[in-house]
Amino acid sequence: MKRLLKGGRVVDPANGRDGMFDILIDGDRIAEVGTNLEAAGAEVVNIPSGLVICPGFIDMHVHLREPGQEHKETVATGVASAVAGGFTAVACMPNTKPVNDNAGVTRLILQKAAEANLARVYPIGAVSRGQKGEELADIAELKEAGCVAVTDDGMPVSTAILARRALEYTSMFDMPMIEHCEDQTLKGDGVAHEGPVAASLGLRGIPGAAEAITAGRDILLAEMTGGHVHIAHMSAWTTIEAVRQGKSRGVHVTCEVCPHHFTLTDDMLAAPIPYDTNTKMNPPLREARDRDAMIAGIVDGTVDVISTDHAPHHYDEKNVEFDRAPFGIVGLETAVPITLDRLVHTGMITLSRMVELMSVNPARILRVPGGSLAVGAPADLAILAPDLRVTVDKTQLVSKSKNTPYDGWSFKGAVAATIVGGRTVFANPRAGL
Repeated sequence: MKRLLKGGRVVDPANGRDGMFDILIDGDRIAEVGTNLEAAGAEVVNIPSGLVICPGFIDMHVHLREPGQEHKETVATGVASAVAGGFTAVACMPNTKPVNDNAGVTRLILQKAAEANLARVYPIGAVSRGQKGEELADIAELKEAGCVAVTDDGMPVSTAILARRALEYTSMFDMPMIEHCEDQTLKGDGVAHEGPVAASLGLRGIPGAAEAITAGRDILLAEMTGGHVHIAHMSAWTTIEAVRQGKSRGVHVTCEVCPHHFTLTDDMLAAPIPYDTNTKMNPPLREARDRDAMIAGIVDGTVDVISTDHAPHHYDEKNVEFDRAPFGIVGLETAVPITLDRLVHTGMITLSRMVELMSVNPARILRVPGGSLAVGAPADLAILAPDLRVTVDKTQLVSKSKNTPYDGWSFKGAVAATIVGGRTVFANPRAGL
């Protein structure tokens, strides 16, 4: 089936486009991009004024929880949440039960994704067997089964020698090693950013140095081995300085920042709801200096990716004392409104830069299709309504879990529709499409 999208502003930085274009979709591929296009027999979709068409977003840091933690999320509910948020593809972390450290688990995830038939799913395998930090998983087996990267996310790679071996092996397969940077001896049993707010609340602290130390180690190891290290969910100003210095030396290092780390600070631990466990994430919300450093890195190009670290947890798990609650929040359905509202509408970045951060660069780093509206590319598109105001209502989230600190917040910017493989898999009734 052919579909002709007419009259939308197309933002496609990979191909140098930002203007009014028509897009012809033939089956699951983009057939033509141009002006005043016509196609006999095609379904014509007139794009309302003010909407923006761009390559579908790719979230390279998502927890889908299946297998083993289906009470929090499943692959099916996770990808439904993804397409509601404008994401046409997600890469899922391996800290499932059992851990995704072998081809059997990888294939199960891919089977569940195929059954859901919504967003594309790219599994990420574990660096070490069982994520125990003792011996490497079979990276060749994981790659062959469909994994696009490896990580022990939730935990750092435990030792320098294991990280070195992982970087050496992943470089053979042209894969990145994604690192959850956290020196465990400094983190200890910390639950919040180490600073005045945590101290006033009697919460054990996690210093920013715990993140920067491990990031610095792995950047040096990437420099030594020639491997590609990707620093996940940066939160500390010292970490971004380490990345900036590594890039200046030509090290193959990339990095990501989550919306909560460029919008929120640890002040939320105390107000408006003291000890709200929806402000507990790892790495933790940090001070204004750290938040501002993340924004500066996004603006100056140091940051490569905006990801969500979508980490669903059941209500009962979060509804406990702060110390006992698990780390993490959901993020797939709030990332686009937050980024449009706080970065694009404030003039800090352009829409083109947003597409680079959320589509072009994730595709490049993971070596997966997407990030482009070139002829012949998969017809994976996000249609945005940049001026449509939305108010987050956790009860209306598609995700199986509702753990968000943004409940009740209003943002300017929304997803109008999501198209995967030429099929409209999400349409926002308020967007006028």
